[in-house]
Amino acid sequence: MTIPDYQSLMLPVLRFAAEGEKRVADVENRIADEFNLTQEERDELLPSGRQRILHNRIHWAKFYMSKAGLITSPARGRFVATEAGRTLLATKPTRIDVELLLKSPGFREFYRGGAEAAEKTRRSNPADVTLAEASPSTPEEQIEAAFRSVQLALRAELLERIVQNSPIFFEQLIVDLLVAMGYGGSHKTAAAQLGRSGDGGVDGVVNEDPLGLDRVYVQAKRYAETNTVGRPDVQAFVGSLVGLGATKGVFVTTSIFSSQARDFVKHLTQRVILIDGQRLADLMIEHGVGVRVSRALEFKRLDEDFFAEE
Repeated sequence: MTIPDYQSLMLPVLRFAAEGEKRVADVENRIADEFNLTQEERDELLPSGRQRILHNRIHWAKFYMSKAGLITSPARGRFVATEAGRTLLATKPTRIDVELLLKSPGFREFYRGGAEAAEKTRRSNPADVTLAEASPSTPEEQIEAAFRSVQLALRAELLERIVQNSPIFFEQLIVDLLVAMGYGGSHKTAAAQLGRSGDGGVDGVVNEDPLGLDRVYVQAKRYAETNTVGRPDVQAFVGSLVGLGATKGVFVTTSIFSSQARDFVKHLTQRVILIDGQRLADLMIEHGVGVRVSRALEFKRLDEDFFAEE
């Protein structure tokens, strides 16, 4: 069983709300039981990792029905079915969805406003609100999915540009990234230590902390995406660490590591981290290396504390 979309959750949410005042936390497990969700599905998070998907969809189901006058909020964080909601339940509907909610003038006005805003961004005149405009995803999920698509495209573009540049540029990129992540002390000392190719079988060494109490040895390989880094390459790097008496190493590549290479580093005495192209690009995005903010969109939520009276 997959997690139901927010429209499929409307009927059970309204049913529970008809029992009396509820919180989302009160109905979440009961709904999960009703749909036979596994523990993994109950715990699954949105891509942002900040909220459970089921919790988010219940919230949106409740919010949309409140706009249709089926649910009201008598107190902070609580909801209950209205008389209109109870009347609807008395008709024994098999499903409540956006198509049904659009019969409510209040919801239709609210929903038309969202549709018209979306149409204006496409520079076309809005037609009447139809069921086709009702996405199975919540607005928050649509935003996160769009953001994820942009991130994936940016990741691919970053790796393409890295491979097009010189090995010296790649070494400098690793310096910039490590410093941005808090390694290497200052940028000057990190740059001085990294890029010493051929020094004992490693490409460089950086301080793990500003005082240089511990060191991390680095191997950087700028390969095409189709070139897999295998166990022999990683094993040679680990051999260099042993020869240098080092306990920590980072192997960075623009391509991928074989499963044998990843398995090899799992049970070593040394702590060796493998960073493939995808993770490299993700770290660059996270720490602002090689990227800049194109446009910032700020999404705001209701501040419950502001409206809480003593």
